Amino acid sequence: MPADGPPVDLAALTFPELAPLRQELATALVRLCRSRSAARTALSLGPTQDDAVDANRRVLTAPTLPAARLYTGVLHEALGFSSLPVTVRRRAAGHALVFSGLWGAVRYDDRLPHYRLPITARIGRPLAAAWRPVLAAPVAAAAGAGLVVDLRSAPYAKAWQPTPELAGRVVAVSVLAERRAGRRVETVRVSHFNKASKGRFARELLLSPTDDPAALTERAAAAGLHGSVVAAPSGYRLDLVEPLEGR
Repeated sequence: MPADGPPVDLAALTFPELAPLRQELATALVRLCRSRSAARTALSLGPTQDDAVDANRRVLTAPTLPAARLYTGVLHEALGFSSLPVTVRRRAAGHALVFSGLWGAVRYDDRLPHYRLPITARIGRPLAAAWRPVLAAPVAAAAGAGLVVDLRSAPYAKAWQPTPELAGRVVAVSVLAERRAGRRVETVRVSHFNKASKGRFARELLLSPTDDPAALTERAAAAGLHGSVVAAPSGYRLDLVEPLEGR
């Protein structure tokens, strides 16, 4: 996706108080990527991915584009941000957060350069551990008074954990799949459908927001998934189940 905006302005991103750590990590990433071999090892990249290393080396000076266009992984593709109605995109830009190993947490209208830095990488220290203390307060404040639906994978979940103030309002989403075991049908935790299922569910939730945990099963059904909500220590857990039919 081409970028044509000015270089990243760390103070202009969502949560400007994160700018010092963003600067520290971006500077360390630039330094690391001066050596392609060192960057490949640290970032688990292959020799055909040097374009990602080169992008990292220019991360503070390269052109930018909105996060909604930058993030194109499986979840974001299934969500289909650009095809949402304009009013829904505006609401999503003001409410949804995307967690990042380099930027902490951003919104869809933040302008960012191309980069590659998984949350599991280390730049002097584990990224999730670096972000955890500084993300706690701003993310809790951004949560407002409504329901918080957490679609993050386990590595990103380590970068921010719900504060006591959010107790009872967080819904952690997991994806299961149905599997036949003899004559029985059982559900098992999977990774294959994880991101796509979450993306489809997120799209339905953006189209029809709700603060009622029970209503999340309806949003799941609209995404072609079976959903069940159960109580969890921090609030609720929503299990999204990929149906067996057709597989």
